[in-house]
Amino acid sequence: MIQAIAPEIVAADNSHKQPTSLLADASKRLEKALQYISISEDAIARLSYPKASLTVSIPVRMDNGSLKVFTGYRVRYDDTRGPGKGGVRYHPNVTLDEVQSLAFWMTFKCALLDLPFGGAKGGIIVNPKELSKAEVERLSRGYVNEIADFIGPDTDILAPDVYTNSTIMGWMMDRYSTIKRQLTRGVVTGKPLSLGGSQGRDAATATGAFYVIQMILPKFNCIPQKTTVAIQGFGNAGATLAELLFHAGYKIVAVSDSKGGIYAPNGLDIPSVREHKYSSREIKAVYCRDSVCDIVEHRTITNQELLTLDVDVLIPAALENQITADNAPDIKANYIFEVANGPISSAADEILNNKGIHVFPDILVNAGGVTVSYFEWVQNRNGWYWTLEEVNQRLKKKMEAETEATWAIAQRNQVDIRTAAYVHGLKRLGEAMDAKGTRDYFIRN
Repeated sequence: MIQAIAPEIVAADNSHKQPTSLLADASKRLEKALQYISISEDAIARLSYPKASLTVSIPVRMDNGSLKVFTGYRVRYDDTRGPGKGGVRYHPNVTLDEVQSLAFWMTFKCALLDLPFGGAKGGIIVNPKELSKAEVERLSRGYVNEIADFIGPDTDILAPDVYTNSTIMGWMMDRYSTIKRQLTRGVVTGKPLSLGGSQGRDAATATGAFYVIQMILPKFNCIPQKTTVAIQGFGNAGATLAELLFHAGYKIVAVSDSKGGIYAPNGLDIPSVREHKYSSREIKAVYCRDSVCDIVEHRTITNQELLTLDVDVLIPAALENQITADNAPDIKANYIFEVANGPISSAADEILNNKGIHVFPDILVNAGGVTVSYFEWVQNRNGWYWTLEEVNQRLKKKMEAETEATWAIAQRNQVDIRTAAYVHGLKRLGEAMDAKGTRDYFIRN
């Protein structure tokens, strides 16, 4: 079974040992899905191991003249359905285990959305806030120097993730093109528009999540104006989604970033909060009129306190493993939409299910980002670029179709939505792998 991967994955990451492998925990979700789908032993065997993992050292000349060496990773978990696809994150806690877990999730996310991609992911152990912009540029270009033979528009395609953005993606595309001696836009998505990026890519993760929420909550007779929402994570995805929900009439009562959060039972004016965060780099409960902002009544809370608020909808939009067996019993929300990757452990999943809390998984909810990345890749290859309206129409159609298909699987099999999502993606992966021939095929012939 899939859980057999755990020893190999833990052993592979000797420099950053952890008591529990994130990938082993992530793969536990498949055990339940396998009860509701027939899949060949060949496919299970292939999905038990990442196809390729690369660890690199990246020497960077710092502004003060010193040389510092950073560790970077790139993992291609599976490419049966197409080239690997996945972001690159910059974070001091990046590990090979984490990157492999993220690549694993991307494999199923792309299959679930029926995109012609496999799953991949990358990362560098670094706190980018401690580097100058010039140092970040040299680090980004240096990373591509080391992995250039591992990536490509038909092999493995990069994208932004935690603490990376369109500018960094532009540097990476430019460096790869220099190495290959030809302009290669399709090796990276999430680029600036002027370098071949797609309209709507910056907001795609949030926009896709918004479409999912708008489809799901009416099934439970939730009315926006009477629905309270708490969002952990006020970066690009979390802040954009908060504003979309605010304008749709939802009452956003709490938001947080890495430093902590704010809670206002009567609701927050999200555009004002977002404007203040952009100008001051801190979250405050404010209401702004033109350039004047007034503090409104609120309570300062921690990220952990936000997770346990008595709200209708909880949206983890920060990092993985935020809800575990330790705090899952304290969760009071009725519905959880995972905008972050892997914010809920498998052990916490069981607790939440037993409490009757409906969890909508990351591989569906945050798939808007990779979907519009696919659109960007297609546009790069065709040399034909779409308007923002066209991109959002295509994204809406895709997200709604796969949300409805996942919901139907859940209802038919009487299983939770996460299991249904894995059944949906696993079926497509299994079919692609079996098309290359299975044991039964070779015995029969």
